[in-house]
Amino acid sequence: MARFEVPQGWTPQAYRFALDPSPRQVRAFESHCGGARFAFNHMLAHVKAVLSQRDAERSYGIGEQELTPSQGWTLPALRKTWNQRKQVFAPWWGENSKEVYNTGLDGLARGLHAWAKSRCGQRAGPKIGFPRFKSKHRASKSIRFTTGAIRVEPDRHHVTLPVLGTIHTHESTRKLARRMQAGTAKILSATVRCEGGRWYCSFGVIVEGKTCAAPAARLPQPIVGVDAGVVDLLVVAAPDGTELERIPAPRPLRAAQAKLARLQRRAARRHGPWNPVTGTRQNPSKRWLATQAHVGRVHARTANIRRHELQRATSRLAREHQVVVAEHLNVSGMARTGGAGKRGLNRAIGDAALGRIRSLLDYKTGWNGGTLVLAGQWFPSTQLCSRCGTKTKLPLRDRVYRCRAGCPDLDRDLNAAINLARLGDPTRSGVETGTGTGSGPATNHRVGNGRRANRKTRPTDPVGKAGGVEASTPHGHTADRTGTVDPQGSAA
Repeated sequence: MARFEVPQGWTPQAYRFALDPSPRQVRAFESHCGGARFAFNHMLAHVKAVLSQRDAERSYGIGEQELTPSQGWTLPALRKTWNQRKQVFAPWWGENSKEVYNTGLDGLARGLHAWAKSRCGQRAGPKIGFPRFKSKHRASKSIRFTTGAIRVEPDRHHVTLPVLGTIHTHESTRKLARRMQAGTAKILSATVRCEGGRWYCSFGVIVEGKTCAAPAARLPQPIVGVDAGVVDLLVVAAPDGTELERIPAPRPLRAAQAKLARLQRRAARRHGPWNPVTGTRQNPSKRWLATQAHVGRVHARTANIRRHELQRATSRLAREHQVVVAEHLNVSGMARTGGAGKRGLNRAIGDAALGRIRSLLDYKTGWNGGTLVLAGQWFPSTQLCSRCGTKTKLPLRDRVYRCRAGCPDLDRDLNAAINLARLGDPTRSGVETGTGTGSGPATNHRVGNGRRANRKTRPTDPVGKAGGVEASTPHGHTADRTGTVDPQGSAA
C-alpha cells in the first residue's frame, strides 16, 4: 500500500488530547463508530459471499472466464462497491461523515492484505488469520478523518472535526496551536478513539525543524547503557562501571489485580452474553455491561500509569546523554514460551512494556540530537562479566552475577548495563576478554578468546533443581540449545 512521504526537514508526530464531549456529541461518536463497523462487516460479508460463490461455480465445472466477477481487496475497489450498495443496505449513511465508512473499509483492506501476505509467506511474524466480523460490544470504537474541517481552535480548548463540530477538550492544546500559528506544523489526520470510557482525539501531524541540536546541559557521562527488566524497569550505567540511575518498575497491573479480580467475580454473577445452559449467545444485562465498563476503566488507568513512567524515563535519558545503548529484545518470544509454568513472569513482562522502551528511545534520541545504539538480539550482556569478560550462564532466578573466574559479586542488571554501555563506547570497542579458564592470573589475563574457552558457558549452580521460575534452557535438551555460542560470542 502506498504511504505518505514526509518532506525533507519535516518529522511526523502525534498530539493526543482528552475530549470533553456533550451527551449529544457522545451519541454522534457512537453513531460514527457504528457506521464504520457496519461498513466493515457488510463488505466483509460481500467478499466472503463472492469467494464462496466462485468456489461453488468451480465445483460445477464452470470455466474461469465465466465465473462471478471477483471483488477487489484494495481500498479503492472496496469503496467503489460500497458506494454502489450503500443506498440499498445503508440508507442512513448521510447522517455520518463519509470518512467514517472509509475508516471501516480501510481496516478491511489492510486485514485482507495482511492475510494474503501471511498466507504466501511474504509477511514476517506469526500467521495472520482471515478477517472476522466486528462485534458491537467487543470491537474498539475508533474513527479517522483525513479530509474536511480538521483544526485546533484559537482558544486552545476546542477542536473541530467534520460533521461532529467543535468539541471541548479537558486539556489545553497550546503545544499544537503554537506550531500551527507559526506555520511549522500541518495536520494530516485526526483519529477519535474511546479508551476506558473516555474519548480521545489524536492528530497526525508533520512538524518542521523538530530535530534540534544536542542540548548544552548534558550530564558528564555522554555514553550510557540501559538494561530493562521487570523488577527494575531501567538500570542505567556508564562504561566505567558507575551506576547512574535505577528506576523501579511501576507494576500498575500488579497493583490492580485485586480490584480486577473482584470486578470479574461480580461480572460472573451477571447475565452475560453467553448462556452456559443452552450453549447459545444472548443479550447481556445492563449490570454486566456496567461491570465490564468498570473493568475497562481500571485497565485504562493501568495503561496510563505505565505510559507516563515510560515517557518520563525515556525523555530524561534522551535529553541528558549523547549515546544511549539498549537491547533489541524479542518481547513476544519471551512471553510466548514457557507455558503455564511462567504465567506470572509473562504477566510481569507485559506489565513492564519492555518492547515500548526501544521505540520511544528511537525517536526521542533523534529529537535531542543524540544516538541510539541497539545491541544484537543475541548479545550476551547478562552472561559477560564486566570486569574480566568471562562468560557465565545465569538462570533467571539468580539476581546476583557470580563470575566463575573469581571476580567479586555484582548486581545482575548493573553488570548487563555496564556491558551495554561499553558496547557503545568507541574507546573500548577493541577490548579483549579473558580466557575464563584456569585460576589466578591466568584466568583474568587479556589474551582474546583463549583456547576457545568461551564457546560454552555453564550455569553457576549445575546441581539440583531450579527454584522459582527459570527462563534459561532446561537440562536435557539437545546440544545446540544448552547455551552454545558461535565464535563471535552470540548465543545459539
